[in-house]
Amino acid sequence: MKRRPVYTFGLIIFGMIAFAPSPVKAQTVAPGPYYANPSWDQTLACTTLATCPRFIVLSNMNSAAVLDRETGLVWERSPSTSTSIWNAFAAEFHCINLNVGNRKGWRLPTVQELASLVDGDPANTSSPRLPPGHPFTDVQSLSPNFYWSATTASSNLGAVWAVKFIDGSMLQAGKTLNTGFSWCARGGQGVDPQ
Repeated sequence: MKRRPVYTFGLIIFGMIAFAPSPVKAQTVAPGPYYANPSWDQTLACTTLATCPRFIVLSNMNSAAVLDRETGLVWERSPSTSTSIWNAFAAEFHCINLNVGNRKGWRLPTVQELASLVDGDPANTSSPRLPPGHPFTDVQSLSPNFYWSATTASSNLGAVWAVKFIDGSMLQAGKTLNTGFSWCARGGQGVDPQ
């Protein structure tokens, strides 16, 4: 009778060892599903595209979109290189009508979402000011270029917040006076009440 508990215990230990997870490297291009757990308190370091767990190029969207696992947002891999004014909803209209990776449902991001792409490390002096190893292309950073957000400036209702990727700074830009770029996102809540 004493052999049966020892045998059972041995099988349990063997099963735990055989099915233990093995360490894996970060996968930066994948077909999904991804099921990102967005958590703005987490940081996922990037050093190179091959070792970057933060950004996943979405192959099931023709590799034209990128999942940011840190925020749960999906971004255009290559944002628009043409500028528009914000007023008359030109920038917002661009995102609403966008079809990237055969998917609609894009929107202009909030200033906080857009700024989340800026690498805040003062040692990073690259331009555009994006995390090392990021997979994005055609991000415009020459001064005075900036990217529109959907966040209206509370101190000036004729302006919205924008992000300059040359240095990662934020500014208020006039809705009818300035032209900027649009970098569209999917997911999150946006600025409109749901």
